[in-house]
Amino acid sequence: MSVTYTFNNNHNDVNSDPTTTQNGGVEYFRGSTKPRTANCDSRPQAKPHTSSCEKVDLTVHLAGHSNCAKPWTAREKYLATICLLLFVAAVSFVIIALIRDERCSRPTSNVPIPRNYCLSQHCVRTAAMLLEAMDLSVDPCEDFFQYACGNWNRKNIIPDDKSSFNTFEKLHDDLQITLKGLLEEPVSTADSEATKKVKVLYKSCINISTIEAVGDRPLRRVLEDLGRWPVVDDLWSADNFHLEEVLAKMRGIYNAPILIDCWVGADDKNSSLNIIQLDQPALGMPSPEYYLTDHSSGYKAAYLEYMIRFAGLLGASPARAREDMTNVLNFETKLANVTKPQSERHDTGALYSKIAIRDLQRRVPKFDWMRYFSVFVEDAFDDSEQIVTFATDYLSVLTDLIEVTDKRVLSNYILWRVIMGFAPEMTEIYQQARREYRRVLQGITMDKPRWQKCVGYVNDRLGMAVGAVFIRDNFRKESKESALTMIHNIREAFNELLEENEWMDDATRAVARQKANAMNERIGYPDFLTEPDKLDAKYDILHFQEDHYFENILNVELYDARMTMTKLRHLVDKNAWDQGPAMVNAFYNPNTNDIVFPAGILQPLFYSDKFPKSLNYGGVGVVIGHEITHGFDDKGRQYDKNGNMKQWWKNETIEAFRKQAQCVIDQYSSYTLEQIGLHIDGKNTQGENIADNGGLKQSYRAYKKWVAKHGEELPLPSLDLTHDQLFFLNYGQIWCGSMRNEEALHEIRTSVHSPGSIRVLGPLSNSKDFSEAYKCKPGSRMNPKHKCSIW
Repeated sequence: MSVTYTFNNNHNDVNSDPTTTQNGGVEYFRGSTKPRTANCDSRPQAKPHTSSCEKVDLTVHLAGHSNCAKPWTAREKYLATICLLLFVAAVSFVIIALIRDERCSRPTSNVPIPRNYCLSQHCVRTAAMLLEAMDLSVDPCEDFFQYACGNWNRKNIIPDDKSSFNTFEKLHDDLQITLKGLLEEPVSTADSEATKKVKVLYKSCINISTIEAVGDRPLRRVLEDLGRWPVVDDLWSADNFHLEEVLAKMRGIYNAPILIDCWVGADDKNSSLNIIQLDQPALGMPSPEYYLTDHSSGYKAAYLEYMIRFAGLLGASPARAREDMTNVLNFETKLANVTKPQSERHDTGALYSKIAIRDLQRRVPKFDWMRYFSVFVEDAFDDSEQIVTFATDYLSVLTDLIEVTDKRVLSNYILWRVIMGFAPEMTEIYQQARREYRRVLQGITMDKPRWQKCVGYVNDRLGMAVGAVFIRDNFRKESKESALTMIHNIREAFNELLEENEWMDDATRAVARQKANAMNERIGYPDFLTEPDKLDAKYDILHFQEDHYFENILNVELYDARMTMTKLRHLVDKNAWDQGPAMVNAFYNPNTNDIVFPAGILQPLFYSDKFPKSLNYGGVGVVIGHEITHGFDDKGRQYDKNGNMKQWWKNETIEAFRKQAQCVIDQYSSYTLEQIGLHIDGKNTQGENIADNGGLKQSYRAYKKWVAKHGEELPLPSLDLTHDQLFFLNYGQIWCGSMRNEEALHEIRTSVHSPGSIRVLGPLSNSKDFSEAYKCKPGSRMNPKHKCSIW
């Protein structure tokens, strides 16, 4: 099931949080570029942040050696190499020690200095990377986020083209550089057809001169195809406006869910079968609060001016543009008033309703449903066809609103949403209007470089084709094997904690264990990416031209729309991947009971085969535990091991879970995001908060079992931290970052994820393991007396 939808995933100016996708997937990170790939919008084998010790160029001149000297023996070469390596390590050690000492004179803990350190090149660099981000003047028991990330946040200023900047976005930027190089390689005879297509699409996107020369003519043709935009076209006729047909065309050709979202996906109660599904769509602005609160007037004014400027550029007179677009805004405000916020949509079972089209027609009689479906559903069907709706009440109120709204207003609104979706692809004169709107809404004053935008678009929309190029040189088989081992260990830890759980009855516990053991893990990429024929077949009907960028976009939208609808009545392919591998994120899909870890996340800070195990378990290990826990959070618990929505918990256990979850809701609701003075929405973020807390506990237990089996690793130099402490430090540094006030407000209002600082403070203050590792006194901020624990 999907609870948030975004028109034209890659096009929207400001998307709502993409954390839940149409296949029910749940993301680990609220994508920084905001594509829905999922929200809630990537990534390479990025280099870790390094200190100056990584850049020292050491040249050693050995006395007595000259061009005429006799050749060295193998033994002499070996000894010289050893000496050189020891010298490099010693110099590097001194450098990072000086870095540490000049920041703070007091030690970070009372840990006695051991005799032996890991002084390999990788250990020295890793220590420098961790140390470079830290603020050693802060007590880790009072504010661990500032302790772990204070210096990172000071050194990494938010770029003008971003609303936030954090470690995820830095990795995303590094990935884009890698992908840019791959996409700009000349087309060769060795390239698969799919690879050739993504390179052509990318070239068409960066061809600014052709895009400017073509102008807005392709958009005008789209508007004409949709019946014309009344505000700019006197030929528009109310008699020729048929709402059901226009909305169906939006869905079937332009892949645009406006007023009604419709797609084909796995039936939540029969996850093996694909079925037509309906829900409420996203609004033009990120959430209903942007229209309805006391502080929304500035956003509404900027949104109105955005609409007026576009209408004027397309030919509307100033007076008509203001009058018509004011009516559009008033209509959309009414629409926002009947749209349920995400905080009220957590109970998927309560939203779900399977119904025949004829019965839907009786319940929502003011809309011709058969006329709507018949436009874009190619297979023969009648009004006995079963569909699933997650918003029956919304649909009923929507059609009441439509009935009392003038057709001109409806047409103006629908086509405005189409235009808004394509706005990022328009010429510079349109971008000027868009920038002003984004400045008010997101605090962004510049557009990202064109190549970045184009890399993001191509990777978002043709992720498998891009991923096939990416994995050739950017993913090692050993990484997959290591991740599989960690998943096994962390799942084992989850099962152990399940046995220790005191609020769950034995029968439910046994079924929960079965579900955890039945989870499918997908790591890196799907196998077919290494089989060119299969990859080519996936994109066989797509064709692009270098000098027709807008038409290429339309082809992608049509392709996605058709691929969605062709699944109707077919069995769900539970082995399919929905996400490309070139992204830094992870997913849980309740309909398939899958946990997914794309190739892009198996990189520092999350993972490196050169890292100590403490860092890997504190990084990608927590991500693994997080995704496992999603199978048992407020939504995931409603699905069984086969991905079917059913009540497999006893009633008393459900009530006990809700009591435990309320503790988490109350805890997070007490946190204030200081920069804007607003509280976190503990209810809307509960699923992610539960997963963060569970993932941390499971991964730490798995790590300690690894230590018990293999022994302690040598400590890293200069940090004076145990590996237990390093586990939590790396977890904290995953969330280093800051955001503009506008983005902070957007997160509070729309995101199912807590802000990064809260994702550090919340789980760690609930962790007894953390308090023991850092010896935090009871009652300190990071070791409160009252702690929340579910999994």
